[in-house]
Amino acid sequence: MAYFLLVLTTLFWAGNFVLARAFSVDIPPITLAFIRWCCALLILLPFALPAIYRHRKSIIRSWPILVFLGVLSVGSFNTLAYIGLQSTTALNGTLMQSTMPIMILLLSAVFLREPASRKQWFGVSLSLVGVLLLVCQGQLAVLKTLNFNVGDLWIITAMFIWGGYSVALRWKPKEMTGFAFFSVTLIVGIICLAPASWLEMQNQAPIVWNRDLYLLIAYLAVFPSILSYLFWNYGVEKLSAQRAGLFIHLVPLWGMLLSVMFLGEQVKTFHLWGMALIFSGIYFAVLSGNSSSNKQQA
Repeated sequence: MAYFLLVLTTLFWAGNFVLARAFSVDIPPITLAFIRWCCALLILLPFALPAIYRHRKSIIRSWPILVFLGVLSVGSFNTLAYIGLQSTTALNGTLMQSTMPIMILLLSAVFLREPASRKQWFGVSLSLVGVLLLVCQGQLAVLKTLNFNVGDLWIITAMFIWGGYSVALRWKPKEMTGFAFFSVTLIVGIICLAPASWLEMQNQAPIVWNRDLYLLIAYLAVFPSILSYLFWNYGVEKLSAQRAGLFIHLVPLWGMLLSVMFLGEQVKTFHLWGMALIFSGIYFAVLSGNSSSNKQQA
């Protein structure tokens, strides 16, 4: 079940990026994140309140880590990705999202002191070259000017934050159910986003609501918000952050398909090379490392 739910998670995440890019001119990014999470909370509220009440002692005792995780996940990750999608393509965004396993490996090595082999560090370097190729759109001359696509840099930052969230999940209170934990982080994230959204709208034209925008919010509130977070947390709990992170390389495949079908974006040579380098890096950094560990255990 954990494997199946993680596959669905990647599909929902790809749809999130493609739709956010499609409506990037219709609704500002921070406000989109704020409305999305508010709608998700309204849907969950009848179930969230009893869960929060049952775990009130754990929440009070562990509030620092819960606030930290809420700020990273609900408050920051998608918000930064939406900001990035204002100036880059959905295809680039989903390709960048495939760097999550690398981010998790790096942060695990730095903060959890989990050893990494030379092969794994080679994989990290290979994936980062693939990311660099995407950021400069296959034109090495861009490296001399440092005139990168700002949207890509925002999305890379979002991936780094999600890696930190995935690693920090091991400090989640073990006695809290996944639903109670998600409800608390949802509330924390909304509190963080509320003032930022208000400030953003001071310099924006009023949102023109129509049927398509309502459908967008409905999709974002249910699939990549509620279901993806619950599925991801379950997968990390059952399989570990590193193993769950392997499924993220499905996101660019879904993203490429959806971007071409619904946005008419073109797949260019540097996209394919970037994807090949990132996936090769994931193999050396994560997949081969898991295989070696399994052999040693056997």
